[in-house]
Amino acid sequence: MRSTELSALGVREAAAAIRAGALSPVELVDACLARIRALDGGLKAWAHVDERGARATAREREAEAREGRLRGPLHGVPVGVKDIFDVAGLPTTGGARPFAHTRPSVDATAVTRLRAAGAIVLGKTVTTEFAYRDPAPTRNPWNPAHTPGGSSAGSAAALGARMAPLALGSQTVGSVLRPAAYCGVVGFKGTHGLVPVAGVIPLAWSLDHVGVLARSVADVALAMSVLSGKDLEPTVVGAPRLALAPELLGRASREVAAHVEAVADACARAGATVSKVELPATFRGLHAAGLTVLEAEAAAYHAPSFAKHADDYGSEMRSLIEAGLGHPAAAYIQANRARLAFREDVMPLLMAHDALLCPTAPAPAPAGLGSTGDGSLCAPWSNAGVPAISLPSGIAPSGLPHAIQLVQAAGASARLLGVAAWCERVLGFSQAPVV
Repeated sequence: MRSTELSALGVREAAAAIRAGALSPVELVDACLARIRALDGGLKAWAHVDERGARATAREREAEAREGRLRGPLHGVPVGVKDIFDVAGLPTTGGARPFAHTRPSVDATAVTRLRAAGAIVLGKTVTTEFAYRDPAPTRNPWNPAHTPGGSSAGSAAALGARMAPLALGSQTVGSVLRPAAYCGVVGFKGTHGLVPVAGVIPLAWSLDHVGVLARSVADVALAMSVLSGKDLEPTVVGAPRLALAPELLGRASREVAAHVEAVADACARAGATVSKVELPATFRGLHAAGLTVLEAEAAAYHAPSFAKHADDYGSEMRSLIEAGLGHPAAAYIQANRARLAFREDVMPLLMAHDALLCPTAPAPAPAGLGSTGDGSLCAPWSNAGVPAISLPSGIAPSGLPHAIQLVQAAGASARLLGVAAWCERVLGFSQAPVV
């Protein structure tokens, strides 16, 4: 098999081939590294590539596989790690200036779990500064004149460009699902707290989620089972009950709204029941409440560093912290209560359906690198702490990917993944960027 074919393997395909003795972890890692060397000068998806460490680990996994000592379901599978997660011995920069750089000696919990399952860390993928809105230099593999989104910019671009079969991301607003949508891959975050955030630079504790990016729902489910320590094998569904909220479609461009409606029609023809629903009244104040929580919690974490290094922060991050420092405690508490009220109010609606179908982003990836795009359609589900997934669903006239978002109630990740797998089969998306 050629190097380009190896680098295009998904997580389950690669793991199965390694278990069967048909694929060497060394060959797979070398194929991914060759792809990175060939493409990353233009895409800038990687903050640090650990060629020596990845190859050494690959040799260990290869020897273990030959002896029948498989560590777990990800044995020999390469992974990229967003550069806000600690990886022992590698720099953690957070996408920031040198004042914030560290070289940890202990892995983040998520990285520990991936390694225990046999995964091989290729290196650190680029993040926007402290996982907020100051853009990173990473480019979109479908069109380098467009943003890959943020803050998991490097993880999404690396997956889209077939540099790795799996990558870690994080989402506080829309930082896993939006870049996944822009780069034509699958992005998933579970219920808040499903995966520990220990060893991850926080943005807002109440909203931060560990997520993953891969190229299929099955791959995402396998990775999330490892990361959560729970069996998240997708629940088998027949004809799902899908909810469609016109209010969310109204916040997207005409092109995207029409695309999501076309997806809903395709699902209905395949047997799904599609019902229009109205979001609870508490949705109206959710954006402002979520932003206040984000500002206050980001300021609480960064205050000591900000007092010394304010000029070293990017403009977006600086504005976020300054706004948070100005919030009285009462405003923060009221905002958090409003956020939790929406969570409580929306749960019955989500539980009454197999998934809420909506756009991931208002439009495909915007042109230019001055913005990471609009995360407003992901934000409600980060604020509510419920599981959400983005699936590539077509190609826009611009040549950029379209995507849909599916949402379910807290604690129902396996149910959501089952619906996503059903929709994935209906959509049949298989395109990849030409890079």
